[in-house]
This record gives sequence, C-alpha cells and structure tokens, in this order.
Amino acid sequence: MIKAVIGVVLIVVWFYLLWTLNRSKLQFWHFLVGSMGLFIILMVFVRPVMTEPLAKAIVAMAGLFGEATGTFTPYFKYGILFVNAAQGAITLQIDFECSGIIEIMAFLSLLCFFRVYKIRERIVVGVLGTLYITVANALRIIVISEMIYYFGLDVYYIAHTIIGRFVFYALSILLYFYVFTKPQIVRMKLGKFTYGDH
Repeated sequence: MIKAVIGVVLIVVWFYLLWTLNRSKLQFWHFLVGSMGLFIILMVFVRPVMTEPLAKAIVAMAGLFGEATGTFTPYFKYGILFVNAAQGAITLQIDFECSGIIEIMAFLSLLCFFRVYKIRERIVVGVLGTLYITVANALRIIVISEMIYYFGLDVYYIAHTIIGRFVFYALSILLYFYVFTKPQIVRMKLGKFTYGDH
C-alpha cells in the first residue's frame, strides 16, 4: 500500500514538473524529464506484465526460422529454444534481458517526448518501431542459435555476448537514425530556410 502511494505521489510530481517545464518553454528539460520519467514508469508498471508475452513472441518468431531450417526447436510455452549442436545440446531461455523489453521501453519513452513528430505520427512510428525492435531481437536470437548449431557450444559466449549484440545494436542504430536523427535534420528550420523545402 505504501509503495502504491509513493508511486502515485512520484507520478503527480512528474506531471507537475512536465507542466512547469512546458510552460517555461524549456524544451530540452521537458524532453529529458519526460522521457526519463516515462521510462521509469513503464519499467515499474508495464515491464512485469509484458516481459513474458514478449519473450514468447521472440521464441515464436525465431522458432519459425529454426523449424524451417531444422537447426533449433522452439518451445513457445516455456519461452525457450533447444539447439542440438554437433558437440551437444543447449537450451536458450529468452528471459527479461533477452526479451528486448528494455530497448522497447527506452525507444517509446524517447519517442513520446520527441516533438519533431505530431501525436498521430508518434503513435504510428511507436507501433512500427516496437515491431522493428522485436524482429531485430528475434534476428539476434536466430544468429546466436545458428552459430551454436554450426560451430558448437564453444562459440556460445562469442555468439551471445559479441556477435548477437552487434547485430541487434547495429539494427537499433539504424532505427534511431531514421526515427530521431534524420527527421530532426529534415524538419529543422533556419530562419525562412527549411531542410524540408524542395
């Protein structure tokens, strides 16, 4: 009960700060406080509910590839993949860290307070971006599983910690460029000159 009251008080304070920063036209601080506050709220209230369904969705998506190629088997109900490599077998459990929930929450938190887009555009970009991150994460899991299948259990650490992360973060950088960097440059105004003018 006390935690719920503290949570409500902190959310009210967050809204008040946003209102004050908006009225003061301090756009950078409004973006910073807004996105950080929303990320914390999503991680506290939404993450516990969405982690397991998201992990199962990743297993289902990656599992389609595994079943089609016969390189690994998905167990959707348990959120795991079974890779039967030449030197032995390994079970990959898609948990909190592998679900992509942190990356999705960070992306949505930044997007909600990114004023380059109109509200309707933010909703569309948010849905498409969430799908993109989910597919990118499934691709990461596929790369890890395929490396283990073809090169054995000894490559697990390299596949998971280095190659898999490189694939996922390279795709994430691409997303952030097209969602945050490019639109801001295109819509930037300098006096009467606009980058969006043709």
